[in-house]
Amino acid sequence: MREFIPPATRFIDLPAGFAMKRGGALYGARIAYETFGRLNAARDNIILILTGLSPDAHAASHADDPTPGWWEVMLGPGKPIDTDRWHVICVNSLGSCKGSTGPASIDPDTGEPYRLEFPELSVEDIADAAAFTVRALGFERLACVIGTSLGGMSALALLARHPDLARSHINISGAVHALPFSIAVRSLQREAIRVDPQWNQGRYDAENYPRRGMLTARKLGMMTYRSAQEWDSRFGRARLSPDRRTDEEQFGLEFEVEGYLDFHAHRFLHRFDPNSYLYLSHCMDQFDLGDSCGGTADEALSRLRLEKALVIGVQTDILFPLRQQRKIAEGLSASDADVQFLSLESPEGHDAFLVDINRFGPPVAKFLSVDW
Repeated sequence: MREFIPPATRFIDLPAGFAMKRGGALYGARIAYETFGRLNAARDNIILILTGLSPDAHAASHADDPTPGWWEVMLGPGKPIDTDRWHVICVNSLGSCKGSTGPASIDPDTGEPYRLEFPELSVEDIADAAAFTVRALGFERLACVIGTSLGGMSALALLARHPDLARSHINISGAVHALPFSIAVRSLQREAIRVDPQWNQGRYDAENYPRRGMLTARKLGMMTYRSAQEWDSRFGRARLSPDRRTDEEQFGLEFEVEGYLDFHAHRFLHRFDPNSYLYLSHCMDQFDLGDSCGGTADEALSRLRLEKALVIGVQTDILFPLRQQRKIAEGLSASDADVQFLSLESPEGHDAFLVDINRFGPPVAKFLSVDW
């Protein structure tokens, strides 16, 4: 079991007995976060970023940690999320292994990692922990909450459960619930980890680690994060050169696309905990904004109290298809919010918000540049 915590990470202690939606409570738990930019005198320039499944709180470089962050292209001085104007808080999700308490963290009752004794995780728990963090930092009102992927789900849960916390919202490649295809893919990812003998009901260590299961799970994920259009244009049927073949076994890696998946899967091995992967992916499948709010998703969205919102989706996204972002925009439009919906043509699929700055940057910058 291992946590992967960036060096500039800060922490907020959650209250003792932090109640989890599906039962159980956490004691001695914490949330990891980083901040970017300066707080203004009026204390009204605060943006909260909620992340996808795997990112840490280090969204961008800053003086305390100059290494590039996971959203370096979007966040910083003069960038679309301009830290010359905004004070940005990025939190690492509860249940992760990047600083916030999760299955890889030490259970204070036993002195051992929680492993599968960690309570069942929900998106609502992630949202509540993020809201507590904001308030513990002394803020009662956010200018904007930005959520990407799983963070888009978490942001909607936060807005529904803490209706006065944010004035506006940017939802990027999010959803009110998972669709069958996405559930099926994540189910296969979890199965790949669980059937690896080294997983051992979550009781693995550095020497006995579910390496093959994690590699397979990550490769399945990578296939859904990008699009077939990108695979075609980027790799075609190009084959690996002999010096790049990692094995000579029959049916081993042969094509460039296989090499790409293998390279990124091996990188992920050393950056994420398998049990945390199981917990976070499962909570995505379980989430339903309508059920969470005791009605339909449309009813829940129409009750959110926002001044304005920007909802962005990508036409080539197969993991969170564009119709899911359109549903969010239509639901929010039934409230009093000024809602803008953008359908982008990026070939990069679900991961486009991480890499296609030319398409994502301008609308985010424009939304945040208007005087409020």
